[in-house]
Amino acid sequence: KENLQKDRSEIAEKVHTVFFPEAVGINNARTEKIESLRKKRTVTITELNTEPISDPAKEILFTSNVLLTIPSGSISINDMPYSDELKQAIADAAAEPQLYWYDHPVQIGVAPEKNEILYGLKGLDEAIGFECEQGNISKDARATCLLSVSVTHQGLQTIAGQYLKEELLGIGGLKHVDVYAFTEADTRNIVNDVLMPAMSQYKGREREKKLFEVFGVDGEYGRHYSFLKAIAAFWQVFINQDVRATFKIDLDQVFPQKEMVDESGLSAFDHFMTPLWGAHGTDSNGKPVDLGMIAGALVNEKDIARSLFTPDVIFPDRDLNMDEYVFFNAMPQALSTEAEMMTRYKTNEMDGENQCIQRIHVTGGTNGILIDALRRYRPFTPSFIGRAEDQAYILSVILNPGESLRYVHKDGLIMRHDKDAFAKEAIQAAHIGTLIGDYIRILYYSAYSRVLTDDVEELKKEVDPFTGCFISVIPMTIVYLRFALKAASFFIAGKGENGHAFIAEGIKRILKVLEFIEGDPSMLKQKYESERLEWGLYYDLLFHVENTLKDEDSFALELQERARGLIKYCSYKKN
Repeated sequence: KENLQKDRSEIAEKVHTVFFPEAVGINNARTEKIESLRKKRTVTITELNTEPISDPAKEILFTSNVLLTIPSGSISINDMPYSDELKQAIADAAAEPQLYWYDHPVQIGVAPEKNEILYGLKGLDEAIGFECEQGNISKDARATCLLSVSVTHQGLQTIAGQYLKEELLGIGGLKHVDVYAFTEADTRNIVNDVLMPAMSQYKGREREKKLFEVFGVDGEYGRHYSFLKAIAAFWQVFINQDVRATFKIDLDQVFPQKEMVDESGLSAFDHFMTPLWGAHGTDSNGKPVDLGMIAGALVNEKDIARSLFTPDVIFPDRDLNMDEYVFFNAMPQALSTEAEMMTRYKTNEMDGENQCIQRIHVTGGTNGILIDALRRYRPFTPSFIGRAEDQAYILSVILNPGESLRYVHKDGLIMRHDKDAFAKEAIQAAHIGTLIGDYIRILYYSAYSRVLTDDVEELKKEVDPFTGCFISVIPMTIVYLRFALKAASFFIAGKGENGHAFIAEGIKRILKVLEFIEGDPSMLKQKYESERLEWGLYYDLLFHVENTLKDEDSFALELQERARGLIKYCSYKKN
């Protein structure tokens, strides 16, 4: 058995040298690799933020994404506690082809105790209640949480708002959180009634059919992810100028406040007030960086009893599956989790004041950005990105000349990840789609990097090992071979039904992606360039509106009134 294990390790090392070099050498030198990556990510601080966040409840917009899909096949639509009209619309949507795939979308009709939306909002409400009890904020303080509402089937677009409202009202209100939810229809209203008139007035641009199509929530992950960042700038200009930052959470995550205080000495809000967020420094290559973004880490619910600082992804210690000989992202993911996300200040040469860690590997939740940095650097994730939209966000600005925007790692800012505790059915239902999305990620990241720069090697070096492992010099070869081996493994394991579903769905989606990334210029390149232009216009426009509001321009004031009316319509609070 020992010889067999040794043979497999040697085979894996040789195959990875060709197909997946990012994993080579990690297993036999984990400590050295962790130390090397930390050294690479080290930032020497030249100036701390002299005006850090001081009142998180007032200055931070919390955001999250709601992903909706059709009911589970085990639930009868007729038995759901909704109106006949809503049930019929749900049935009609269920008969449609699926347009988008998410990791674990909320299945309409799921029991309240298994509903990720309600779970996450209650968790945020409790976390802010804890801050009130600690005296960090006033007893009557309220935070604001903005939700994007995305759907897997087109027919759900028209009923998403109605469904969400019924579910939120059903929990009897939140004590410390005001909730605003944006469906695709709501974002269209903002575009048509505020942004387009402003564009015509201040930029002299006539109504263009595709202008601001980036501003919305339906589609792949990248679209709503960018919206949830960009809406904070809109909020600051039109709704509340006191807002200074936005912080995204996932609704299957909660702030474990007691454990955070016990083990880090700080609550969630204490962590947000760090002067590292917004500091300036130089990276390990001497390049100036602006730490205008912040990133925390995750701990799995089943592990938190051991320690808050238990990595949510650990080094794999098992035999590889067939497809993993070709592509084994679990290894560099574990490495970057340990090196970046588990770094603790004041326990080594980094004191968190003169030196800190910058983050490349971030998670979809537990990250934020100062609105000043958002408006200055204008990062975004292209709307075609369907996986790892969080890691793609920094790619749009990572090679900027001069000072470059980066995430600061905040040790101890850790959220508890509870998806396995209550969303198992949704995760299982989305398993095939999630697998295919991982292969598509290789194709997209590899093609996208070649659009961003001619020096892909430099970009890849910057974001290796985990984010960079999806940027390949032979992406199609890896995807085809990995796909074939994975399909074979289903049949070998006697899971023929899964194998057939994987092949049928995978071929359809991968061929569609290949069509999108090929050609000169490719549709991907054209889409990226169009979206960069649109986001640039968006932030330029906010600048013009902000200045004219200061002058009390009548047209700007009218726009502000419209914007506030639309935002009020998106309110889902019952208090």
